[in-house]
Amino acid sequence: MTQTDPQIDLAAIERERQRIRATYLQPIEDRPASAARGLHHTALICADVERTVRFYQEVLEFPLTEIVENRDYQGSNHFFFDIGNGNLLAFFDLPGLDLGPYAEVLGGLHHMAISVEPGRWDRLRSNLDTAGVDYQLESGTSMYFRDPDGARIELISDPLGEMYGLTVL
Repeated sequence: MTQTDPQIDLAAIERERQRIRATYLQPIEDRPASAARGLHHTALICADVERTVRFYQEVLEFPLTEIVENRDYQGSNHFFFDIGNGNLLAFFDLPGLDLGPYAEVLGGLHHMAISVEPGRWDRLRSNLDTAGVDYQLESGTSMYFRDPDGARIELISDPLGEMYGLTVL
Protein backbone atom coordinates (compact mmCIF):
# COMPACT_ATOMS: atom_id res chain seq x y z
CA MET A 1 0.00 0.00 0.00
CA THR A 2 1.43 3.35 -1.03
CA GLN A 3 0.72 6.34 1.14
CA THR A 4 0.78 9.84 -0.31
CA ASP A 5 0.81 13.13 1.56
CA PRO A 6 -2.41 14.90 0.49
CA GLN A 7 -0.45 18.20 0.44
CA ILE A 8 1.79 16.96 -2.40
CA ASP A 9 0.69 17.96 -5.89
CA LEU A 10 1.42 14.73 -7.75
CA ALA A 11 0.30 16.14 -11.10
CA ALA A 12 2.79 19.02 -10.76
CA ILE A 13 5.56 16.59 -9.85
CA GLU A 14 4.77 14.48 -12.91
CA ARG A 15 4.74 17.57 -15.17
CA GLU A 16 8.17 18.55 -13.82
CA ARG A 17 9.49 15.02 -14.31
CA GLN A 18 8.26 15.09 -17.92
CA ARG A 19 9.84 18.52 -18.49
CA ILE A 20 13.22 17.36 -17.15
CA ARG A 21 13.00 14.15 -19.19
CA ALA A 22 12.19 16.11 -22.39
CA THR A 23 14.95 18.65 -21.72
CA TYR A 24 17.82 16.38 -20.67
CA LEU A 25 17.20 12.72 -21.51
CA GLN A 26 18.68 11.90 -24.89
CA PRO A 27 17.94 8.77 -26.91
CA ILE A 28 20.64 6.19 -26.30
CA GLU A 29 21.99 6.54 -29.84
CA ASP A 30 22.53 10.28 -29.27
CA ARG A 31 24.05 10.14 -25.79
CA PRO A 32 27.69 11.05 -25.45
CA ALA A 33 30.03 8.62 -23.75
CA SER A 34 30.36 9.21 -20.03
CA ALA A 35 33.45 10.97 -18.74
CA ALA A 36 33.50 8.43 -15.90
CA ARG A 37 35.12 5.03 -16.19
CA GLY A 38 33.05 3.53 -13.41
CA LEU A 39 32.71 3.72 -9.67
CA HIS A 40 36.18 3.54 -8.13
CA HIS A 41 34.75 2.96 -4.68
CA THR A 42 32.00 3.84 -2.29
CA ALA A 43 33.13 4.17 1.33
CA LEU A 44 30.92 3.02 4.17
CA ILE A 45 31.51 2.85 7.91
CA CYS A 46 31.66 -0.40 9.85
CA ALA A 47 31.84 -1.22 13.54
CA ASP A 48 33.82 -4.48 13.28
CA VAL A 49 36.46 -5.04 10.59
CA GLU A 50 36.56 -8.83 10.80
CA ARG A 51 32.76 -9.17 10.82
CA THR A 52 32.58 -6.95 7.73
CA VAL A 53 35.37 -8.87 5.96
CA ARG A 54 33.69 -12.20 6.68
CA PHE A 55 30.31 -10.95 5.42
CA TYR A 56 31.52 -9.39 2.18
CA GLN A 57 34.19 -11.95 1.36
CA GLU A 58 32.55 -15.18 2.54
CA VAL A 59 28.83 -14.51 2.08
CA LEU A 60 28.84 -12.16 -0.92
CA GLU A 61 32.09 -13.48 -2.46
CA PHE A 62 33.67 -10.04 -2.94
CA PRO A 63 37.43 -10.59 -2.44
CA LEU A 64 39.25 -8.37 0.03
CA THR A 65 41.91 -6.47 -1.95
CA GLU A 66 43.66 -4.16 0.53
CA ILE A 67 43.79 -2.95 4.13
CA VAL A 68 45.62 0.31 4.90
CA GLU A 69 45.49 2.88 7.65
CA ASN A 70 42.88 5.57 7.07
CA ARG A 71 44.82 8.78 6.38
CA ASP A 72 42.06 10.85 8.00
CA TYR A 73 41.93 9.05 11.35
CA GLN A 74 44.94 7.38 12.95
CA GLY A 75 44.28 3.78 13.98
CA SER A 76 41.37 3.44 11.59
CA ASN A 77 41.41 0.83 8.84
CA HIS A 78 40.52 1.63 5.24
CA PHE A 79 39.83 -1.64 3.44
CA PHE A 80 38.52 -2.56 0.02
CA PHE A 81 36.57 -5.33 -1.69
CA ASP A 82 36.54 -6.10 -5.41
CA ILE A 83 32.97 -5.73 -6.72
CA GLY A 84 33.94 -6.42 -10.33
CA ASN A 85 34.76 -4.42 -13.44
CA GLY A 86 37.52 -2.54 -11.62
CA ASN A 87 35.12 -1.17 -8.99
CA LEU A 88 35.67 -1.30 -5.24
CA LEU A 89 33.61 -1.16 -2.08
CA ALA A 90 35.52 0.45 0.80
CA PHE A 91 34.99 0.58 4.54
CA PHE A 92 36.36 2.56 7.47
CA ASP A 93 36.28 1.57 11.08
CA LEU A 94 36.69 4.48 13.46
CA PRO A 95 37.93 3.13 16.81
CA GLY A 96 36.93 5.30 19.73
CA LEU A 97 34.31 7.31 17.84
CA ASP A 98 30.57 6.99 18.22
CA LEU A 99 29.53 5.92 14.70
CA GLY A 100 25.99 7.35 14.84
CA PRO A 101 26.76 11.08 14.68
CA TYR A 102 29.67 10.52 12.27
CA ALA A 103 27.50 8.52 9.90
CA GLU A 104 24.88 11.27 9.76
CA VAL A 105 27.47 13.72 8.44
CA LEU A 106 27.86 11.47 5.41
CA GLY A 107 24.33 12.03 4.19
CA GLY A 108 21.50 9.67 3.47
CA LEU A 109 22.47 6.54 1.60
CA HIS A 110 19.25 4.78 0.62
CA HIS A 111 20.90 1.70 -0.84
CA MET A 112 23.80 0.63 -2.99
CA ALA A 113 22.92 -1.59 -5.97
CA ILE A 114 25.60 -4.04 -7.05
CA SER A 115 25.23 -5.85 -10.35
CA VAL A 116 25.99 -9.58 -10.29
CA GLU A 117 26.01 -12.13 -13.07
CA PRO A 118 22.65 -13.88 -13.34
CA GLY A 119 24.37 -17.25 -12.96
CA ARG A 120 25.83 -16.22 -9.61
CA TRP A 121 22.73 -14.51 -8.21
CA ASP A 122 21.05 -17.71 -6.96
CA ARG A 123 24.26 -18.85 -5.24
CA LEU A 124 24.58 -15.51 -3.43
CA ARG A 125 20.94 -15.78 -2.37
CA SER A 126 21.72 -19.22 -0.97
CA ASN A 127 24.74 -17.77 0.85
CA LEU A 128 22.47 -15.15 2.45
CA ASP A 129 20.06 -17.90 3.50
CA THR A 130 22.90 -19.94 5.03
CA ALA A 131 24.20 -16.87 6.86
CA GLY A 132 20.72 -16.14 8.24
CA VAL A 133 20.48 -12.76 6.50
CA ASP A 134 16.93 -11.54 5.92
CA TYR A 135 16.31 -10.12 2.46
CA GLN A 136 13.46 -8.82 0.36
CA LEU A 137 13.01 -10.09 -3.19
CA GLU A 138 11.81 -7.70 -5.87
CA SER A 139 10.76 -8.72 -9.40
CA GLY A 140 12.79 -11.93 -9.21
CA THR A 141 16.02 -10.16 -10.11
CA SER A 142 16.74 -7.95 -7.11
CA MET A 143 17.22 -8.69 -3.45
CA TYR A 144 17.63 -6.09 -0.74
CA PHE A 145 19.25 -6.72 2.62
CA ARG A 146 21.27 -4.99 5.31
CA ASP A 147 24.95 -5.54 5.88
CA PRO A 148 26.19 -6.11 9.44
CA ASP A 149 26.27 -2.35 10.10
CA GLY A 150 22.85 -1.63 8.61
CA ALA A 151 23.79 -0.37 5.13
CA ARG A 152 21.07 -1.34 2.66
CA ILE A 153 22.49 -3.35 -0.23
CA GLU A 154 20.76 -4.51 -3.39
CA LEU A 155 22.12 -7.37 -5.46
CA ILE A 156 20.66 -7.13 -8.93
CA SER A 157 20.85 -9.97 -11.43
CA ASP A 158 21.75 -7.73 -14.33
CA PRO A 159 25.05 -7.78 -16.13
CA LEU A 160 26.46 -4.31 -15.64
CA GLY A 161 24.82 -1.83 -17.97
CA GLU A 162 22.23 -4.11 -19.58
CA MET A 163 19.39 -2.64 -17.52
CA TYR A 164 19.75 0.72 -19.28
CA GLY A 165 20.98 -0.48 -22.66
CA LEU A 166 24.57 0.51 -21.96
CA THR A 167 27.60 -1.25 -23.30
CA VAL A 168 30.29 -1.97 -20.74
CA LEU A 169 33.71 -2.69 -22.13
